[in-house]
Amino acid sequence: MQDLFADQGPKGYEPLAAKMRPRTLDEYCGQQHLFGAGKPLRQALQQGVVHSMVLWGPPGVGKTTLARLIAHQVDAHFVTISAVLAGVKDIRQAVDQASQLKMQSGRKTILFVDEVHRFNKSQQDAFLPYVEDGTVIFIGATTENPSFELNNALLSRARVYLLRALEPADLRQLLERALHDGERGLGNRRLQFDSGVLEQLVAAADGDARRALNLLEIAADLAQPAADGERVDADVLREVLQAGGRRYDKGGDLFYDQISAFHKSVRGSSPDGALYWYCRMLDGGCDPLYVARRLVAIASEDIGNADPRAMQVALAAWDAFERVGPAEGERAIAQAAVYCALAPKSNALYRAFNQCLSDVRNDPSYEVPVHLRNAPTNLMQEMGYGAEYRYAHDEPGAYAAGEVYLPEEIQTRRYYQPEQRGLEIKLTEKMERLRGLDEQSPRRRYGKGRGGKA
Repeated sequence: MQDLFADQGPKGYEPLAAKMRPRTLDEYCGQQHLFGAGKPLRQALQQGVVHSMVLWGPPGVGKTTLARLIAHQVDAHFVTISAVLAGVKDIRQAVDQASQLKMQSGRKTILFVDEVHRFNKSQQDAFLPYVEDGTVIFIGATTENPSFELNNALLSRARVYLLRALEPADLRQLLERALHDGERGLGNRRLQFDSGVLEQLVAAADGDARRALNLLEIAADLAQPAADGERVDADVLREVLQAGGRRYDKGGDLFYDQISAFHKSVRGSSPDGALYWYCRMLDGGCDPLYVARRLVAIASEDIGNADPRAMQVALAAWDAFERVGPAEGERAIAQAAVYCALAPKSNALYRAFNQCLSDVRNDPSYEVPVHLRNAPTNLMQEMGYGAEYRYAHDEPGAYAAGEVYLPEEIQTRRYYQPEQRGLEIKLTEKMERLRGLDEQSPRRRYGKGRGGKA
């Protein structure tokens, strides 16, 4: 069996994360939902059975490592290409290599495509036939939702496995292993850590194994000489963590998950949730104006006329950020987020607009009623354009009771149905009063109406 992890001669510098890469399934940390004792995938690999798959998960959870381990476990030739750098030519070369190996020895080839979501449709199609006929066993790694990024034809031939961010206990185990391994790790360094330092490194890694080991290596490099070896104290830790930044992928799944959580917190009237997710996004490098723009949309979609001031507050926060900069501007956006979270909610306008737009797209193009048409020429006036139009300001209460502003065919339709919350309570009362005047008006156009969708 080819050992993918064997020493292959003198090497230059290798990061600790690369040196501590697991060599067996037993050394692999986390993902117990896939590789715990008795789990089907683990049992299949132990029996030498492997199938095409997509490994989906955030950075640093072991997707590449797992692909290598699988190849090692089933004694398969391992070919890796990066979707960032490779093209169709590289795919064909990998397939040719796999075909020759299969004919010569019958040995399986695993084609590992890192960041497979970056392949376009034609690139994915290039290796699809060889996955289908068994020339290669395809393993793709992606941080993005495969259902959005991969062709259905490819997805139907591969199983998707979700890899989760590592738990703190898994990361602590990983760090302890590196600290005690004298061959590949830091076991010969006699490193001493002040109380709580390792726990803070684990927290800063935020579920990312590679980041955890990188932080540990930086801490070891900055360790101060001590009588009993080298010591990592609070000062060293502060230096290690000064770069900051948690797991966050601008434009990726995590970005959309967090903005979704923010939006739902505001919609759900949770100011604490809104602040938390806003701060999480700021901490990860999100443009605050993206959140400001989303708040403007929320003010219309989820608050609407229940509190029209929400729109003004959201726009004012946006304007404040552009006038005073991030330090104070971020706080202004936080203020708007809390206001919107606590504002009364109504999606009546959102529903009315969507329904009306759908009807307009699906209905016939009804004529504008003659009394509502403009009549700038004598000919138009002679044709009756604008005739019998009632100027609202000349009517009692500035309301032309009984007048109709929809085409006759749909005169009874009602789109806007206010909720009984916030200002929309008053709007409901006004609409009911105006409809009552319409019902009582002797000048009601079209009489009682002729059908149409209510």
